[in-house]
Formats: sequence, structure tokens, C-alpha cells
Amino acid sequence: MPNSNIPTQNVSQEMFGWEVPVETVPIPSEGKVYQPGTPLHNRQVLEIKAMTAQEEDILASRALIQTGTVITHLIQSCLIDKTVDVNEMLVGDRNALMISVRITGYGSDYEAESTCPACGERSNQNYMLTDLGINRLQINPVQPGANLFEFVLPVTKKAVHFRFLTGKDEEERSLAAERMKKIMPGMQVENLVTSRLEQTIVSIDGITDKAQISQFVKKLPALDSRKLRAFIDKNEPGIDMSVWMKCPHCSESSQVMLPIGVSFFWPEE
Repeated sequence: MPNSNIPTQNVSQEMFGWEVPVETVPIPSEGKVYQPGTPLHNRQVLEIKAMTAQEEDILASRALIQTGTVITHLIQSCLIDKTVDVNEMLVGDRNALMISVRITGYGSDYEAESTCPACGERSNQNYMLTDLGINRLQINPVQPGANLFEFVLPVTKKAVHFRFLTGKDEEERSLAAERMKKIMPGMQVENLVTSRLEQTIVSIDGITDKAQISQFVKKLPALDSRKLRAFIDKNEPGIDMSVWMKCPHCSESSQVMLPIGVSFFWPEE
């Protein structure tokens, strides 16, 4: 039986004089959407350790890449507070950690290919991840500690309760899309608007039945749909992923969304 009194040693610190840096990351939702008694309730910041070779092993895992969970495992590995479940975090809160983890590992400089909105040509662009802003939660949930918000539709006047999607929702959606591709290769997803609303809406005028909500969403007036999606997009906490690019082909400066490609966590040497 092993002796539990044997002293442990921080080899990096004591033998090599190196301590893995720890960074403090602001949480865009400020923990307002997480239930009381959970590790994220009213949490303003989280601490992460810098990426190391151990995290590069995670990024290289074929199994995690195939299941679409590699980023989840990466963030979880870097979190100092292991009681936090990354899957239960809002997508925007996860993105704040993801950006910070990437910066600790490979720096703020990020080169990626972007499409110019003006001329349609693609070009390599350099972005600074530290320049990305934070969209903090500006609206209050219907009750403290709940990921539940209200919006009254302008045309039908129905009161909609909706939630912001979590990392778990995102992974499930990704896996479902992959399954459909295997079942029906080459199939194009045509219901992006309705499927997103069905996943986001929790109730309509107090009705919570998923089948009824699905039927209502399909008949939702276009203006109601547009206004609801705009309200959700405007108020969703997270990282402002809009960046500016200068097109070398037409010389136009345009605002685009930061492209998260292969080079984000697998930069070329």
C-alpha cells in the first residue's frame, strides 16, 4: 500500500525554476445565468493555466477530434477550478476561455484566410486576438440564476422565453449534423433558422411542449423571427468576434467575423 505521507514535488518549479503561468479571464455573463450553489453562479472571472505540451497531446488526439470534443477537453485541462463543467457554460463564456487559452499557448497573433465582402476574393490576414472585445450580459434573466430571458414578439404579441445555448448544446448540434451527413451524404442543411429557434425557445406564452413550439416556429411571421434573432444576437454575452480586414485585391477595409480555422490551435510553424 503506497505511503500517503511521501512528500510531492513540483518538478517544474523546484528543479527547473519554471512555474506554469496562470491567467485571469473575465466571464462575459458574469455568472448571472448559472444556478445558485453551482461553481459558476455570479462568477466574474475564472483562472486558466497556460497551454503546455500536455495540452498539445489533447489537440493531437484523433479520438477527441472525431467526437468533436477536443476543444472542450482542452479548456477543461487548462481550468484551475476543476469543479467547473465546461459543457454547462454558455457558448460565449466558453469562447472567452478558448481565446485566452489560445493566447497563452501560441500568442495573440493569428493568421487566417478571410473573404472580402466587397470583391469576394480571399486573402491571408493577420489578427490580434487581444484586440477582441467582450460583450457582457446587459439584460436580466426572468429570475436570478436562470438562463432564461423574455422577449415579446412585435407581430403576434406572444411572450417568448428563450435561453442562450451552452457548450453541450453546441456539441450535440455538431454531432447531429455529422450523423445526418453519414446517413445522407451531400445533404444540405436548409432549416438553419427554424432549428436554431427551436433549440433556443423554452416557452411561448407559457407553452413548453416542444412539438407545439416547433409548429409555431415554422409559422412564425418573418418579422417576429428576425426581431427575436436580432435581440438574442445583440444580447448574447461572449467575445465580440468582429474584426477588420484590408483586402489586398480591391484595397477595401471591411468588418468580418473572425474565421476560426485549422490554424487557430494548429498554427503553422
